[in-house]
Amino acid sequence: MLRGLAAECLSEVSNTAGPVEAKEELLDECESIWKQMEECHSKLMLLGTETLLPSDAKLSLLMLRWKALTVDFHQWQARNPEVISTNPDVLLELGKEELQKVKNDLEMVLSTVRSKNKQLEEELKREQQWYEEQKQMLETLNKMEEEANTEDEHPSTKRELNVLKNKVLKLKTFKKELLSALGEFLDEHFPPPEEGENIKKKNSSAEPVVELITLQEILEMLINTLMTTPHEPYITINESFWPPYIELLLRYGMALRHPEDPNRMRLQAYHK
Repeated sequence: MLRGLAAECLSEVSNTAGPVEAKEELLDECESIWKQMEECHSKLMLLGTETLLPSDAKLSLLMLRWKALTVDFHQWQARNPEVISTNPDVLLELGKEELQKVKNDLEMVLSTVRSKNKQLEEELKREQQWYEEQKQMLETLNKMEEEANTEDEHPSTKRELNVLKNKVLKLKTFKKELLSALGEFLDEHFPPPEEGENIKKKNSSAEPVVELITLQEILEMLINTLMTTPHEPYITINESFWPPYIELLLRYGMALRHPEDPNRMRLQAYHK
């Protein structure tokens, strides 16, 4: 193939009526290159005939690669740099092209590095979140272990719980006694509304009669509402509330009306 190419070059040179010296020089150069190729081919054939053990195959390949790189190094070291052109404009354009290539390569590297950094930041956030969760879990387990050890060290905890339960039962009993005493006091001094009040309401209106509740029931409603829902202690005043009882509670400061709704009232917070 190389000789055919040389022949074509010779024919072109002959067609252009060049000097004989140029033909001979080109032919000698082709012959020299062909000899070098034959030498390289023979060396490769000699290297390929060597038999290698499977365990040494990788090492041998690395050695061959090292030899090839060493040969290339010596060739490039012995080779004189070729001057492309002495024209400053040509050199300037070539330098711009090389700088543009370097710039593009660096931009690609920068984009890759930024993408990798972003991935690493996301992984770091996930790892930090996992670390915080594990840390909280460990703190909770340590706290539970300390509490368990404390209970083991102080066997009197059960006894204290029993004491608290007894106190709660005593308080409930005392509450019942207080409510019973309050009921007796109210029944004696504030008896339930007479039946005449219900008859009077029945005669004055065509609507069904509403049974009036006692003062004790009103107070119990106020107390229970205040204790169960302290954020909303108001109760709604309806027709079952006897007006004299409502006026009594409001006049002596035992109850307060809602500042915006006169049909609602609450117990005075004496415990605060």
